[in-house]
Amino acid sequence: MSGTAEVRNLVDLLDQLIEPAEPEAVSLMPQTWGWAALGVVVLILAAAAGYRLYRRYRANAYRRDALRELDLAGDDPALIAEVLRRTALAAYPRGEVASLAGDDWLGFLDAQIPEPGFRAGPGRIIATAAYRPSSPEPSLPGLARRWVRAHRPERSA
Repeated sequence: MSGTAEVRNLVDLLDQLIEPAEPEAVSLMPQTWGWAALGVVVLILAAAAGYRLYRRYRANAYRRDALRELDLAGDDPALIAEVLRRTALAAYPRGEVASLAGDDWLGFLDAQIPEPGFRAGPGRIIATAAYRPSSPEPSLPGLARRWVRAHRPERSA
């Protein structure tokens, strides 16, 4: 034990340790152009998807209006018939819908949904509801709501 101080315990040893230097901060910026290109592509796809959703929302405004009007119509067949006619005129070409009446009108409505119920069902009453008083049909509002939600108009290019 000649020239060095004798270390007696672990605490003394720990006190002799030198603190390591703190490393440089790691940059979170992408290091290659590929990540930047991928980011741009993702942003373009997100913008396109957002635009498409916005257009779809706008294109279905007439459906939301029709559903609100059906709520106000209650179970009155004449009012329901009027809402269905206006909805069809908003969704399909006027020349295809405006001249339809009677069984042709009911057939048109049935052809637009997977579960028909107008020509041979509770919806039959709307063919004449606008022309003569008729008693309420309890299942007609549900059928009309189903038609408004389910019909698929042809999309123009």
